[in-house]
Amino acid sequence: MNDEKQELINKIETMRKKLNDSMEAKMEYDIIYQYSVELDKLIEQYIVAGY
Repeated sequence: MNDEKQELINKIETMRKKLNDSMEAKMEYDIIYQYSVELDKLIEQYIVAGY
């Protein structure tokens, strides 16, 4: 697996954990939404890259 792909996967996993943790902690909606948007962008990058 190339370094760029692994780095993107790591970013996705980190953001997924932040999102899950923020939901479990019942943080404000704006924060949860922002994490969700950031995760979506990372997943879109992964798909566009064709991994």
